[in-house]
Amino acid sequence: MNLSAAGLALLMKSEGFRATLYKDVAGFATIGYGHRVTSTDPDFSGGITEEYARDLLEQDVSLAEQQVEHMVTVPLAQGQFDALVDFTFNLGAGRLGSSTLLKLLNQGDYAGAAAQLVRWDRAGGQELEALKARRLAELALWNGTPEPA
Repeated sequence: MNLSAAGLALLMKSEGFRATLYKDVAGFATIGYGHRVTSTDPDFSGGITEEYARDLLEQDVSLAEQQVEHMVTVPLAQGQFDALVDFTFNLGAGRLGSSTLLKLLNQGDYAGAAAQLVRWDRAGGQELEALKARRLAELALWNGTPEPA
């Protein structure tokens, strides 16, 4: 599967575009549409264009799609896949892989897995409104009722 237009719109809206390096809420160096900078990345000290940010986003989304497909063992509707790709993009494959959400989902408990999505609204021990909104938007995708763009 591939992330739908609705899933991509949520991801881009949630991440926002930043042309210069910044630290995300977890303290990681980030640029563009939520691209976490690694030691293998080029020097971004001069910033990037939105076009380049979209290229990075395409690569990052592709990786998140692969990770979701690798970890999920049950069939998914498009909105469920979109929600999980956004979740994985935001929190990382490790968090999805060790989550109760994934355990319940792979047991076929789709409702239980959906309920787990909204529990992931904290960073640094604090509930964040932006994360709460993102998780609720993922839940809407999961349930087949995405927010209007």
